[in-house]
Amino acid sequence: MTTELTHASTLRELVTDQGVLRYREAGDGPPLLLLHGSGPGVTGWRNFRGNLPALAEHFRCLVLEFPGFGVSDPTDRHPMVAAGDAVSRFLDGLGLHRVDVIGNSMGGIVGVQWALAHPDRVRRLVTVGGIGPNLLSPTPAEGVNLLTEFVEDPTRERLARWLRSMVCDPALVTEEMIEERWRQATDPAVLAASRRMYGREAVAARAARAAASRTPPYWAMLHTLKARTLITWGRDDRVSPVDMALLPMRTIPDVEVHIFPNCGHWVMIEQKEAWERTVLAFLTRKDAS
Repeated sequence: MTTELTHASTLRELVTDQGVLRYREAGDGPPLLLLHGSGPGVTGWRNFRGNLPALAEHFRCLVLEFPGFGVSDPTDRHPMVAAGDAVSRFLDGLGLHRVDVIGNSMGGIVGVQWALAHPDRVRRLVTVGGIGPNLLSPTPAEGVNLLTEFVEDPTRERLARWLRSMVCDPALVTEEMIEERWRQATDPAVLAASRRMYGREAVAARAARAAASRTPPYWAMLHTLKARTLITWGRDDRVSPVDMALLPMRTIPDVEVHIFPNCGHWVMIEQKEAWERTVLAFLTRKDAS
């Protein structure tokens, strides 16, 4: 790892009117915002640290840590709601008007929602699984059910079971990874935030609100998305099954889809080199505007 990328492992801080946002930075060039997913022990650094050497050759990579996951200062808002506001505070605080965005799972949803709300500020958008509704597969999916089991009664075995549902090759889930995730996932504040997202009561309440709401879900508005978009997905995803990509693929005006075989939810980790080649080809293509 270069000196610059070694330095990227050091957290930077941006003081805002709603607390400190922490982030990692590597590379020079056009700004590229990387948004992490959810789940026990997740951070932006753990999601994307392996991809920074390739991406930082072309972009100024900014890996934002969302509030509620144990790195940036927490808020009293639901983590999904807090995440979109954090993106605005972060980019405004750094004086960045227009960026490219990569979002993994929850980060992809946040990226889509932010691009819908700020159509002039996202040039190109890459999602990694997770966007769209379940059309052919049951909901919640297997991986989400395992996540709920963990947050309701956290044990190392439940954590390991959930982590293995994230990948096609279970050998990728090492004891080191389990230990790293366990330490953060069981922090009381982080666990409380996870329960607000994935506890049984939270899941039931979210379903009830969706059924009663007169506001269309974000995926019903994808036909208005202005950003040129690349959807990436693992064919063997057990957290957000690949049929979820069908509606975004059909309704986003300027969209491409790449599905990786022998790959679960963590495409950027499990198919690292292939994913990086695909994403960089999309982000650096001269016809992308």
